[in-house]
Amino acid sequence: MAMSAGFGKVFEIGPVFRANPSFTSRHDTEFTSVDAEFSWIDSFEDVMSFEEKWLLNILTDIKEKFGSLIEEKFGTEVVIPSVPFPRIPMNEALEIVKQTGYVIPDEYAGELDPEGERILYEYVRKNLNHEFMFVVGYPKSIRPFYHMRNEDGTTKSFDLLYKGLEITTGAQREHRVEILTKQAIEKNIPIDSISFYLDFFRYGVPPHGGFGFGLTRFLMLLLGLKNVREVTYIYRGPNRLFP
Repeated sequence: MAMSAGFGKVFEIGPVFRANPSFTSRHDTEFTSVDAEFSWIDSFEDVMSFEEKWLLNILTDIKEKFGSLIEEKFGTEVVIPSVPFPRIPMNEALEIVKQTGYVIPDEYAGELDPEGERILYEYVRKNLNHEFMFVVGYPKSIRPFYHMRNEDGTTKSFDLLYKGLEITTGAQREHRVEILTKQAIEKNIPIDSISFYLDFFRYGVPPHGGFGFGLTRFLMLLLGLKNVREVTYIYRGPNRLFP
C-alpha cells in the first residue's frame, strides 16, 4: 500500500502472527519476517533477481564474520551461492518429483508438498550444485487475489526454496484496481471487507512487486538445526502463548 503513496522501495522486519495449526518442525504461530516491496518493475523476475543478490550479500558477510564460529558450534559450512539461482517452472518440478515414484497427495494438487520440496532439492543439489531454487508458475487457484496472473492461469509469482524448504513467497502484484476487484470476487472475498485496501489503488499505482522472507526458517536451515524452536528466543505455537 506504500507504493500508492510514492514510497518506491520499502522494507519491514517484524513479527508475523499466523494461525498455523500444524505441529511440525517448520511451523510456529509467531515468527520474524523480512518483507520488501518496490515499484517500477518489469516483471516478477526483477523481484527474484533482487532477492538472490541480497541473499548473496548476506551470506558472504555471514561467512566472512561468523563462518568459522558457525562451523565450530554447529558443524555446518556457510555456502556462498552462485547467481542466478535456478528457476524451475512448477510443471517441470512436478514432473521431476513424479519420476522418482513419489505421489503428491491430492490436497496439494498443482503444487509441491513438503516431501516434494525435499525431493526437488535433492535433484537440484545433485544436478545443479545449488542449495537455492526458485519455483515459478504457481496456479491462480492456490495464490492470493493480489498476485498478477498470466493468460494461461498461472501467476507471476514464485517460492524460494532453501535446502528443501520454502523460505520466501514473492510476486508481481496486481496494481490495476478493476482486475484486483475481479480477482477478489473470484476468490469469494467480500468486497466490503477490503474496500479500504482497494481504495489505495483507485488513483493509480505503479507496477510493483515484493516478497516475504521467513527469517526464522532461514536461520534454522543455515545452522543445520532441525526445528524452528531452536532459533526462536521465546517460541509461540498452537499450545503456547505465555510467557
